[in-house]
Amino acid sequence: MPRTLIVSNRLPTKVLRNEEGLTFQPSEGGLATGLGSIYRQGDNLWIGWPGLFVQDEAEENHIRAELREDNMAPVFLTEAEIRDFYEGFSNSTLWPTFHYFSEFAVYEQSHWEAYVEVNKKFCEAVLAHAGPEDTIWVHDYQLLLLPELLRRARPEASIGFFLHIPFPSQELIRVLPWRTELLRGILGADLIGFHTFGYMRHFLSAVTHLLGYPAQNGQIETPNRSVRVDAFPMGIDYERYAQAAASPEAAEHQAAYREALRDTRVILSIDRLDYTKGIAQRLRAFEQLLQRYPEWRGQVSLIMLVVPSRDQVAQYASLKEEIDELVGRINAQYRTISWNPILYFYRSLPLEELAALYRLAEVALVTPIRDGMNLVAKEYVASRLDQRGVLILSERAGAARELSDALIINPTDVGQLVEAMHEALIMPEEEQMARMSAMQALVKRYNVFSWTRLFMNQLAYTKMKQHTLATEKLTETATAQLVADYQAAQQRLILLDYDGTLVPFHPNPQRAEPDQELRMLLRALSEMPNTRVVIISGRDRATLEKWLGHLPVDFIAEHGVWLRTAGEDWQLFQPLRSDWKRDLRPVLELYVARTAGSFIEEKDYSLVWHYRRADTDLGVERARELLTHLGFMTANTDLQVLEGNKVIEIKNAGINKGTAAARWIEHYPSDFMLALGDDRTDEDTFRALPPTAYSVRVGSGARSLARFNIGTPAEVRQLLRRLLA
Repeated sequence: MPRTLIVSNRLPTKVLRNEEGLTFQPSEGGLATGLGSIYRQGDNLWIGWPGLFVQDEAEENHIRAELREDNMAPVFLTEAEIRDFYEGFSNSTLWPTFHYFSEFAVYEQSHWEAYVEVNKKFCEAVLAHAGPEDTIWVHDYQLLLLPELLRRARPEASIGFFLHIPFPSQELIRVLPWRTELLRGILGADLIGFHTFGYMRHFLSAVTHLLGYPAQNGQIETPNRSVRVDAFPMGIDYERYAQAAASPEAAEHQAAYREALRDTRVILSIDRLDYTKGIAQRLRAFEQLLQRYPEWRGQVSLIMLVVPSRDQVAQYASLKEEIDELVGRINAQYRTISWNPILYFYRSLPLEELAALYRLAEVALVTPIRDGMNLVAKEYVASRLDQRGVLILSERAGAARELSDALIINPTDVGQLVEAMHEALIMPEEEQMARMSAMQALVKRYNVFSWTRLFMNQLAYTKMKQHTLATEKLTETATAQLVADYQAAQQRLILLDYDGTLVPFHPNPQRAEPDQELRMLLRALSEMPNTRVVIISGRDRATLEKWLGHLPVDFIAEHGVWLRTAGEDWQLFQPLRSDWKRDLRPVLELYVARTAGSFIEEKDYSLVWHYRRADTDLGVERARELLTHLGFMTANTDLQVLEGNKVIEIKNAGINKGTAAARWIEHYPSDFMLALGDDRTDEDTFRALPPTAYSVRVGSGARSLARFNIGTPAEVRQLLRRLLA
């Protein structure tokens, strides 16, 4: 029976060694909570590091046996691997780069080599447990290479990947010496998930600019597969926090806090020690609040809870020192006998005490400089049982994309944060309740369990679509059947794309004229009894007329704009306009000027930018820019921007090879149909065909609606010659 395997750097259980032996301590993290509904079912499994360096084989076997009882399997790492893979590459290279602190990033080849080796070790561990039908869900930045490693070993596996931290602009990804390896590693997955659309957009941009893979509507076409990319904002276990806030223990803690604070109002800040969290900026803003609005002195205290993290690392130790100094200075300046401006705690708290702080605080400051999601914001919302309280939220936290009823601020604008705190403290209760109730409804609905279900359902759907669009190699057996059906048919219709199908691509499109062999082959086919041959191309009608007009074949030119039945005049598919060309041609001319080797082809009702002769990397980058530029200029118009093989074409929307091919299918009923094409414009033709037709995608690469796949134009000609035998 198919299983689901969760793979992350750490297991949801931490193994600790003490004087009595080993203890197994469950994690309270949001991920462990959300995925508990998956990995504990049946024979499902969670694979990861247990947090302990084993001393001998006996201890290793003991840990394996204990964890197996709770559906977990360990990957054992050495101290050197944790130093170089985890503390080194993961947290000293990837973490600062992905959070826009590239000045802190370290580029050590030895760290990279350790990262590769540990990802391979995880791959071996997964393969030891995964069956051919199992689903594998890989998590986070420590395992970016794992999806591709798994894909190489199990080409048909169902693999998902989710990144829990931000994905930065492709300009930052460029800085990494190992950027292409990391991107290809992630692309081993079938479905790639991010917290927000912005991170998803950055990833798509990096893939198209750095790898040159086309991407459209969240779908990336790699040389071998289609990969789906989407946004899945992670939630929390809403009921757990709501129930904790409602518990007698939380009420007891809150009463004790309130007695100690008397009438002082509370602003709450909870964060792990990290330079991405904006803790120092928060302290400076609170200091300015007391300066700008002296009426809050003695009336408001900031409770700051900082959870220890990596304080042995230089940047973190320096940050800890800065926070200590700021707290000391502000308290020294403003403290009175009966009032402390800042109540600072450097430790973590149990859930009930945390819930008590959430209940106590009238204002929550969640203002990271950069954060993937930030679940503290959602925990605060879930804990506000009276629906009062104000959340001040950084626009650079993923949660800001959802919690729009918070006071959204720029975390580096200290003045704006000061005003937001003042506004929060004077906000009427009616407005507080309106904002909080709206946020609670959202957080409750989109909880961590719905996040898990949504991702897994989308992964299953993505895999199903891949199988639906999978093309079968046109084997000798299939070819023999095709030829037999052709010979037995009473009426035959053959639809043939030109460039990339009948002839190879040429750097200069005007020199891709048909050779004598192709002309003779097409004439022989079109003169077969009851056989109609249609050349269906993106080329202009003048070129097709010049090259093949003497043959008894039909034509569909400019992707369906112009139609011609053999022996008759050209006809427009429908009345069209071309006045738009004078506005868009200057845009294409600008990109010609910026891209040596590119040029413009003008047709009757379309414009085409060719970049086959341009430098490969430059051409791909300019194509990405041009697609974005044209997408903006043609939005809400009747124009369509098509991306073909090294070309970008602007044309009237609603007309394509499929709509034109449908006319031939309707007017010339046939019991044998064959269509051959090589790029995405030919997918419209394949879509228009009945299920019994033979559709053949030429060339390796993306998934297709075609039933079969064939390698090269030479093989296409070989197939057509067999029809004449």
